[in-house]
Amino acid sequence: MGKKDTTSFAMSTRVLFVCMGNICRSPMAEGIFRQMVRQAGLDEVVSMESAGTHSFHAGESADKRAIASAQKRGVDISAHRARAVDVNSFEQYDLVLAMDWDNLSFLQQKTAKKIHHKLQLLMRFATEHESATIPDPYHGNTQGFEQALDYIEDACAGLLDVARRRATQVAAA
Repeated sequence: MGKKDTTSFAMSTRVLFVCMGNICRSPMAEGIFRQMVRQAGLDEVVSMESAGTHSFHAGESADKRAIASAQKRGVDISAHRARAVDVNSFEQYDLVLAMDWDNLSFLQQKTAKKIHHKLQLLMRFATEHESATIPDPYHGNTQGFEQALDYIEDACAGLLDVARRRATQVAAA
């Protein structure tokens, strides 16, 4: 008898990262998490996207400082194009992860109560940093982007653990 294919029973995890304009924090989180998922071999069961709570950068590439900071860590987000969150599409995500309290509040106001259990702060998954939020580096300098990436890497590592556990859960026989 052959080895049972448990992959078909794996629980998928679909994540949406959300910041204000979708040009700094959320595309960096999407890129970092995508790389972690790929390295963990979970591409088949974990998917991710990012969006902004506001549409003023829709269609634009990520901030050049975000691209440069991510590139220093081996993550290419240069192909990213900003988009606004589509509140009607939340049903397709298992987790909608906001970068800060303002984004979380916006999402809570714009979505049905039945979706609220999916809305969380990304930093909830962090294990090394105490901050509840990822500060917006947009109006600062390069160091702000580096700090945001430190927080994002920490939180995404914790998120990957959750996704890995979900991926290895198999349906009860």
